[in-house]
Formats: sequence, structure tokens, C-alpha cells
Amino acid sequence: MSEPIRSVLGKGSTMNFDFTYSVWWNIFLITSGSAICAVAVKSLAVPHEFLSGGIFGLASLIYYKFNVLSPGWLYLLLNIPLFIFAWVKVSRRFFWYSLYATLTLTAAYELITIPMPVQNHTYAAVACGAMSGFGAGTVLRSLGSNGGLDVIAVYLFQRFNIGIGKVYIIFNAALFSFSLFELPLDIIIASLILVFISSTAVESTLSMFNQRKVVFIISNNIEMISHDILHELKQSATFIRGQGAYLREDKNILMTVVNNIQLKKLEEITFRHDESALFIVENTFSVIGSSFSRRKVY
Repeated sequence: MSEPIRSVLGKGSTMNFDFTYSVWWNIFLITSGSAICAVAVKSLAVPHEFLSGGIFGLASLIYYKFNVLSPGWLYLLLNIPLFIFAWVKVSRRFFWYSLYATLTLTAAYELITIPMPVQNHTYAAVACGAMSGFGAGTVLRSLGSNGGLDVIAVYLFQRFNIGIGKVYIIFNAALFSFSLFELPLDIIIASLILVFISSTAVESTLSMFNQRKVVFIISNNIEMISHDILHELKQSATFIRGQGAYLREDKNILMTVVNNIQLKKLEEITFRHDESALFIVENTFSVIGSSFSRRKVY
């Protein structure tokens, strides 16, 4: 083999997961995620007067202060200028999906009541953060957003590669600083716990099905190992030209990307053929193309 890198493609390498772009799948994600968010806020955050962060947190603060309308309707009204921005700056598809998410969240907040009589502030903050984070992460797995601050965050991420989390940190820092003059300190601290857990839950939800393992295999039986990867795992792989530092012998290094379920099987294949093989595993969360995820285009 004369080339420094030679690709070995399996049967599944051209598979496209087009269902992620289908309307029904995105509607399912948005509906279920928005409903979970609404239940979490209505049943846990509002009874304890927590701020959930973002635009809904701002809507809640206005509700606590002036007692006008409800947080759901205030959230809808605050989203109007943001949706105009989404229509102009992001895409029509993103606008419609995000609008649907906001309407669903407002409707679910107004129509669904599930009492959760949690008295302790800390317990309520933890439970609300976990629920709302999972719901928000579910929506963000779609081609839309939860509306609100997500609209600005997605635009800044696409245009300037500014992380979504950074946008929330800046906005929430301003929101909580202002709330110091309006809410008791213990409520603000509990709200910070809620926001922190919610952010962690969002990240976990987004990476739940995206985590991959990059595996490098160095072996004297690399051809047999690659053969079984192709035919048993139905997975692609790549040979990378390497050279041993001690003997200066040319050697092929096999690189492949697998999910957590395939990793153990790949390990068995490797050491079945060579007990002295070097098996190197690295975590990765962003693998786009080939048989993996398509690049997300809003």
C-alpha cells in the first residue's frame, strides 16, 4: 500500500439517518420536550417562586413582581421579537419549529396541571432542574429550539461559533443580579442550583445518543482484524501508515469509530486475533458524515 491513508468501507457506510429531518420526528421531540418543561416549571418552579433562567425565567420574575397574566402567556409575548429575529436571521424551518415549541410550551403550561407537593426548596430545585433540562435537551435535538433565548444562542453559535452555554451564562448572570433586589436570597440560591442542574441535564440529553469511541488498533494481524470489523460489525475503518520507533518498521494502524455497544465486540475481535495488540480508545461526541450523524442544518 503506497498511500499514507487507505479507507476501508463497510456495507453500512452509506447509510443516512434521514428520519431526523422528517417532520413527524421533529414534532414528536418538540411536543414531548415542551410538555416536560411546562410540567416541571408549573409544578415545581412557580410554586416555590424559582427563576428557571432564560426568557421563561424573565417571564416568571415579571409574574412574581406584578402578578399580570401567567408565566406561560408572558413567555409567549416576550418571544415575539425573538421570532421576528429567527425569521430574518436563521431560517424559515427553524422559525416554524421554534414557534411550534413555544406555542406547545404555553399551551401545556396553561392546560396541564400535575401537583408535585415537594416542600423542600433544594429538592424542588433539583427535581425541576433535571426535568426541565431533559425536556429542553429533547427539544434541542430537533431542528428547532425552545424559543426564547435559544433563538439568539443558535444564531450566535451558527454565525460566530459562540457556545450556547455561554449565551445563557451571560443572560442568567444579568437576570439573577437584578433579581437580588426582588427575591429572597435563599430562593435565588435554589434557582441557581436549578439552572446549573438544568444545564447539565441539557448537555447530557444532547450527548446521550451521540457519544462515540475513536479506536486505534496496532497489531501484527491488522488485516484479519479489519476483515472482521467489516463483516461482523458492518463498520467502516481506516488504515493509517505508521512506523515503529524502535525497529523503524512500517506498520498499519487501524482507526475506526464505534458506539458504546459496539466497543466490547470490537475489543473481542481485536484480541481474538492478537493477544498482544495495542487497543487505544478515546471519547468523542461529534462524529458527522459517513454512516454517522448528518450535519445539523437549521
